[in-house]
Amino acid sequence: MGNIGSEYANTRHNIGFMMLDRLAADEKLDFADKRYGFVTEYKYKGRIFLLLKPSTYMNLSGRAVNYRLQKEKIELDHLLVLVDDIALPFGALRLKAKGSDGGHNGLKNINDVLGTQNYARLRFGVGSGFAQGRQIDYVLGEWTEEEGKALPDRLKLTSDIIRSFGTIGLERTMNFFNNK
Repeated sequence: MGNIGSEYANTRHNIGFMMLDRLAADEKLDFADKRYGFVTEYKYKGRIFLLLKPSTYMNLSGRAVNYRLQKEKIELDHLLVLVDDIALPFGALRLKAKGSDGGHNGLKNINDVLGTQNYARLRFGVGSGFAQGRQIDYVLGEWTEEEGKALPDRLKLTSDIIRSFGTIGLERTMNFFNNK
């Protein structure tokens, strides 16, 4: 998940898009502007991955996700949502099978539109270095210099997690990658 527009490109809230952009760059994939988002296909080990960057803005991501699931006839157990998480320290990665929105409006909208919380999500920790009442400014803020230096390695790991999810499944991927 993320927000479209150059003003959001390097913000913490856009880490979902950054994860997909890293995978797409490594594999030389181009996103096409389609209904409700930017889409590309990635073939890996006999699997086809559909990568979606919703163009609906973060808080309406459910529309794009639901549309693409229906159009491509994708089952919920094949959905992996990539999202920022202020409850995790910077760079921490947690793959979860399901869960609440945790106060994240993008996840809340997906849950509402899909009518379930039972889909996988890869949470990328962005930390909680903000004063009370300043959460929006923090997540829409750009990375610190130190975070920016650490991002490439963490993003490479997210590409490995995405590939693993699509090839060996959720449980085995969680066992292998969580807490790395």
